[in-house]
Amino acid sequence: MVAAGAALADEVGFANLTMGLLAERVGVRTPSLYKHVGGQEDLNRRIAALALSEAADAVGGAVQGYAGRDALAAAARAFRAFVVAHPGRYAATIGAEPSGSDDPLATAGQRLLDAFTAVLRGYEIAESDVDHALRMLRSLCHGFATLQAANGFQWSADIDASFEWLITFADRGLRTC
Repeated sequence: MVAAGAALADEVGFANLTMGLLAERVGVRTPSLYKHVGGQEDLNRRIAALALSEAADAVGGAVQGYAGRDALAAAARAFRAFVVAHPGRYAATIGAEPSGSDDPLATAGQRLLDAFTAVLRGYEIAESDVDHALRMLRSLCHGFATLQAANGFQWSADIDASFEWLITFADRGLRTC
């Protein structure tokens, strides 16, 4: 049910996902969904956990065997590809807060954070600056990917060339910290 909800969120937008729409999609009456999820909030949290887990798999797999700029580029490209391919389920992750350390949302979020933290090991970043560097990377990658997914780049410059420019910019910044 969660996978169907995530796919539907990608199609119609997370803000437009409802239990009724999901029930219609999977061919059941809305009350039947409550055998699988506790309601809209539970469905949203499960989609967020699924999305974070999928993003962690994509980014974590992409950075294997790389360091420095190569790891940064691999992580950024994998994250961007995930968000562009799955804008609805990714939107579910924004502002979703884990209820505790054993919450699947926390576990999946930590895995994604760990993948980006591994990227930073290729740079000489002071331990006290790691959180700042992670926030910078998230802001850059999130901003670019969500704008692209929403068709927010409407001028003539090549989007891929702009993204490579962003990676170079981030790499230079991380090297000077």
